[in-house]
Amino acid sequence: MIERLAVIDFETTGITPGREGRATEIGIVMLEGGAIVDRFQSLMNAGVRVPPMIEQLTGISNAMVRSAPAATSVMRDAANFVGRTPLVAHNASFDRKFWDFELAQCGLARTQDFACTLLLSRRLLPQAPDHKLGTLTRWAGLPATGRAHRALADAEMAANLLLHLGQTMARSCRQPVSHALLCKLQAVTAAKVPQFLQQH
Repeated sequence: MIERLAVIDFETTGITPGREGRATEIGIVMLEGGAIVDRFQSLMNAGVRVPPMIEQLTGISNAMVRSAPAATSVMRDAANFVGRTPLVAHNASFDRKFWDFELAQCGLARTQDFACTLLLSRRLLPQAPDHKLGTLTRWAGLPATGRAHRALADAEMAANLLLHLGQTMARSCRQPVSHALLCKLQAVTAAKVPQFLQQH
């Protein structure tokens, strides 16, 4: 994949954005020419408490969040870093909700689509034991990137997975693998994936 892509990951205080569910950390990895070319990471203070279960999972404490920059400031920087670059995430329905919500707190709105490495891995790697990011990373022999459930490490894992998926897809596709093609494939039912790849 030659095209420039932004792979993002959030750590949050809950599963749904709102008064109790806010982002505590964002990690973004820029891919270009099949390699990571840039990174962005920041903790973010949205003025909410980190529940003990989330602190145990992520290692992000209330003290860390209290001393972090304001969430609106971080999101403005993140939006500037990404620009109009197409977006990718693992389980993108989750990260998309938080990206859109946190952008809205700054008066900004997303203009580009998300490709989802979870949906794509279900279609391209049906033989994997499951499609969790850590499982796929180990199963495919991809590099370990650091502690799971920290935003930059997870974004780097998703970026490496995306490159692996792109290589898998390229073996069956006639046309170059692009973000637009990934978005089309993730909407195809599993049964129609072979036909889709032959046609493209």
